[in-house]
Amino acid sequence: MIGDGCITVNGKAVRPSFKLQQGDEVHITIPPPAASPLLPEDIPLKIIYEDQDLLVVDKPPGMTVHPAAGHYDHTLVNAVLAYVPDMESGQANRPGIVHRLDKDTSGLIIIAKNIAAHMNLADQFKNRTVNKVYLAMVYGHMKPDTGIIEACIGRDPRHRKRMAVTLAGRESRTEYRVIRYIGNYSLLEVKPRTGRTHQIRVHLASIGFTVMGDSTYGSKSEYLPRQFLHACKLGFMLPSTGEYLELESDLPPDLTYALQKVAENGKK
Repeated sequence: MIGDGCITVNGKAVRPSFKLQQGDEVHITIPPPAASPLLPEDIPLKIIYEDQDLLVVDKPPGMTVHPAAGHYDHTLVNAVLAYVPDMESGQANRPGIVHRLDKDTSGLIIIAKNIAAHMNLADQFKNRTVNKVYLAMVYGHMKPDTGIIEACIGRDPRHRKRMAVTLAGRESRTEYRVIRYIGNYSLLEVKPRTGRTHQIRVHLASIGFTVMGDSTYGSKSEYLPRQFLHACKLGFMLPSTGEYLELESDLPPDLTYALQKVAENGKK
């Protein structure tokens, strides 16, 4: 913006290295947003709930939520733009996106249809009043069978595409409960109380219990081509009425299959 002449100091254009002094007057002219390059795509959506303000979609594994480097189309956003062609949003590259799921994490995700709903839902996530529940399968028998993991998460300084527990990271909190032990695995109910990138996967790996099939923070699985992580429950206040709504999603077929295989091998 400085290079384009959109920012002046005392009525004059300056270099980016210019150091401000007390009393300087800075004027900023914000240019209009560039036209979104996103195109609607007729991709089927499994819609769990819909009203005038929002959609709740059961996202399949393998679908990226919004365009990013290497994934410019075939995303959830492309599908939503085809389903809601008149969507209002101030976000050019991720219209309607209030929160995210990893590409290979399945389950429930909210899409805002208009700016007012987006702001309302964003406040709910910021204030941590949204109830997010995941199912996860981890290697080993977790002890104790209930617990809270509190550890800061930030970018891994050695692997920039990964996250890690680090003192320089942001405060993060994850609660878990063992549903049952199956063979050499534990099936967990997990509640992330903060919303950091890869939070559940990083926190569980940091205490020695990697998510089944998570090749980024653990190892691959012979039963599953992705991590065993599913957003199974989502509870929030409807922007229109303030009424609390809680929705659930069943395990998808690939996770059901992995669960069955683990149970079968556990009996051998």
